[in-house]
Amino acid sequence: MATPTKKRSPRKSTRRKSGQASTKTLARSAGEVVGGVWNNLGRILTGDIHVEFMTLHDFFVAELQDLFSAEQQLLDALPKMAQAATSRSLRKAFLTHRRETVGQVKRLRKVFHLIKVKPGEKTCKAMKGLLAEGDEWMHENAEPGVKDVGLIAAAQRVEHYEIAGYGCVRTYAELLGHAQAAKLLQATLDEEGAADKKLTDLATRLNVRAAPEPIEDTARPRRKAR
Repeated sequence: MATPTKKRSPRKSTRRKSGQASTKTLARSAGEVVGGVWNNLGRILTGDIHVEFMTLHDFFVAELQDLFSAEQQLLDALPKMAQAATSRSLRKAFLTHRRETVGQVKRLRKVFHLIKVKPGEKTCKAMKGLLAEGDEWMHENAEPGVKDVGLIAAAQRVEHYEIAGYGCVRTYAELLGHAQAAKLLQATLDEEGAADKKLTDLATRLNVRAAPEPIEDTARPRRKAR
């Protein structure tokens, strides 16, 4: 007599359970994120959390203060770079740019006056690092031409940093409706660009003097002239 087969109970889908668990986990995570955002927003509005940059104006001011510090540091560094230069043209370029930097500091003070903000005492760490590299190079033992080429490289790193900085704050001034401040910042941006071009022209001449004599390639035998 055949044994009757037992009917198997239908298996519950583990895939469905897994999907439901994942959905619940995602929903719980999203809820926690949203809750955290609202909680922090409430703390910001009540003053429990201090947010330094709430508007573009806040960032604009911080960048101006950074540039003001950078220019102050550069005023002290340029005479040292001029003294370390062996080329008369390079020495003159450094001293000329220092006089321009004095004017650029005055323009920044006018910009702060226009937007009714104080320059502050912020330290530009980027400029501090760039000048530290330049100072290190000034104390290296190098041939005169090579020393000047290295000084130009250090100076151009500074110029490129300032060009980027002034280009940004000029744009922010325009966006915020500070037309007069934008003109003042553009004037400094033009000067920085001209100083960089002058250094490039000097580097072209000095690089040739500092370059070693070309080494003749003796690996391949020369063909005898017929």
